[in-house]
Amino acid sequence: MNKFTFSYPTKVYFGKGIAQEALKQELVKMGGNVMLAYGGGSVKKSGVYDELKSLLLQNDKQVVDFSGIMPNPTFAKVQEGVALAREHQVDFILAVGGGSVIDCCKVVSAQAVMEEDIWSMEYEKGKFPAAGIPMGAVVTASGTGAEMNSGAVITNEEKMWKGPIVGTGATFAILDPDYTATVPPMQVLSGAFDTLSHAMETYLGSSDQDNVSDDVALAIMRNTVVNMRRLLQDINDMQARGNLMWDSAMAENGILKVGRLTDFQAHQIEHQLGAYTDCNHGQGLAVIHPVYYRHILKDAQEKFTRFAKEVFGEDSAEAGLDALTSFIRECGLPAKLWELKARVEITPDLLRKVADTCNIIKSNPRELSRDEIYDILCECM
Repeated sequence: MNKFTFSYPTKVYFGKGIAQEALKQELVKMGGNVMLAYGGGSVKKSGVYDELKSLLLQNDKQVVDFSGIMPNPTFAKVQEGVALAREHQVDFILAVGGGSVIDCCKVVSAQAVMEEDIWSMEYEKGKFPAAGIPMGAVVTASGTGAEMNSGAVITNEEKMWKGPIVGTGATFAILDPDYTATVPPMQVLSGAFDTLSHAMETYLGSSDQDNVSDDVALAIMRNTVVNMRRLLQDINDMQARGNLMWDSAMAENGILKVGRLTDFQAHQIEHQLGAYTDCNHGQGLAVIHPVYYRHILKDAQEKFTRFAKEVFGEDSAEAGLDALTSFIRECGLPAKLWELKARVEITPDLLRKVADTCNIIKSNPRELSRDEIYDILCECM
């Protein structure tokens, strides 16, 4: 393994009914003005919003609502949150939702305390924020692992780019599987596939032999598949949902990534596809992964063979990719681009734009050309 320094600052509260216990401990550390951030109406319909707001008010907090955060949060939405945070002198941000809500709040947190435009600072100057409004996360839809780190994925509509921004990580995260009860089945499964993708892409990065990170990544993949199959039998299996919440956290808390370079090429392709189409992230990954992996199969034959054996019980790398493809179908996830819900028609011209603008990762088994990325996307049609 390569040289590394590892720090994990997020305190995790996990389990049924854990929110009240967690917030009683954390509320005393918060300032008086709390931004309560969330997406659509699901947190209100489920009762989570009322429960959390009541706890805040009981502890003499002034609550500022920041609602309507969309599934692929935009930079414009970030600026809306920044304006609210500054206007109300917000001391603490409580992000309630899935990865999109949490990612948006990470950037709001950092941007609200600095004058310089965060997008320009990071993308043009290579500088990153060192401070932000403290925040916590209450996860109601798992899969992204966003509560475990300071990285966010934001869509800049003006630039037609969906990519990473470093913001402020959550000081604590609340993971109660019951809070995911009202999430639609397909959203639960697509989120879980994002977890599987995180572990697969980390595993296929550059690493030495017999390192513990690979072993843990394979265990996370296997456990994710097992619990996704449990949900196919009973979507209300809260033990399985809880297992998947922790799989998601483990895949993105940094443990799998220390001492190595990671391959996140499938994510980069999907991000840019999402910038143009606003498609569901996990479902986009389900379409792209098998095709991409067949392109790089010979460049990581040994790793794909081990993946096949330990995750799907198959004897060869090729059989492992067949099993991955079948598993995607088994879960009812899309396997072709035309099956995705997109805001625009997906055409060869659009795919050419995606290929020509997506980020190319150099630490994957083999660096792709833009023409090969275009070929991969066309094969996904």
